[in-house]
Amino acid sequence: MENLLTNIEQAAVWISGRTRQNTEIGLILGSGLSPIGEEIEDADVFSYSEIPGFLQSTVEGHFGRLIIGNLEGRGVIALQGRFHRFEGYSMQELTLPIRVLKRIGIKTLITTNAAGALNEDYRPGDVLLITDHINLMGGNPLMGPNLEQFGTRFPDMSDAFSKKLRDEVKAIAAKAGIELREGVYGGLVGPSFETPAEIRALRAIGTDAVGFSAVPEVITAAHCGLPLIGISCLTNMAAGMQTYPLTHEETLDIAAGASRKIIRLLKAIIPQI
Repeated sequence: MENLLTNIEQAAVWISGRTRQNTEIGLILGSGLSPIGEEIEDADVFSYSEIPGFLQSTVEGHFGRLIIGNLEGRGVIALQGRFHRFEGYSMQELTLPIRVLKRIGIKTLITTNAAGALNEDYRPGDVLLITDHINLMGGNPLMGPNLEQFGTRFPDMSDAFSKKLRDEVKAIAAKAGIELREGVYGGLVGPSFETPAEIRALRAIGTDAVGFSAVPEVITAAHCGLPLIGISCLTNMAAGMQTYPLTHEETLDIAAGASRKIIRLLKAIIPQI
């Protein structure tokens, strides 16, 4: 645990020492959504490989860069690509950047990802505002000694996806003419896609969308006291709900098309939250 705290501190000091920009909002850019990072102006850009304690993202569509700059007049720090448990990382390792962003001083976190749709009312290309999650990853990033410097041993998760911020996002999206879905996200380990039987079981317990990320970040943000917005790009109907095999290429293609919608949404949200 001392090594984790040391890595957090070293990364925060390293980043803070290489930029003069003030950051208020953290962004996590998931599969196919990295182009949002190119919208950030006056950017300082760092490869994850440069930052002490940061891991390497091995998944196609995750660029592995930290971008600090301005988006719609607000200081933002974006993780252009994330880490996943299926890459062989522990939950404590893959959530280190969340604590680094907290240490640097962000006030709000927005996490984005690609997800498969289980709700029959959804369609590929829809944008989902996450209301809650179900942790099916078989672990928790808060396991082990508690990091008292960041939060309590037993953090409340009843408002992990801030209702106040969700209400603001819905009002902003409606004004901008951007249609949003709302629902519960199920986080699984991956990297294999779910079986049709698993999808039936997930639907039975109230899951609307499913993916391989976000949940560890959300738990860590809640522990750190960071208000959070969760946004998913729905890239496909889940296994057994479409007639052709699921592929990562499909995920990237649909996410790339929907990213324009999410860029519009983020540009509308960020000045007002």
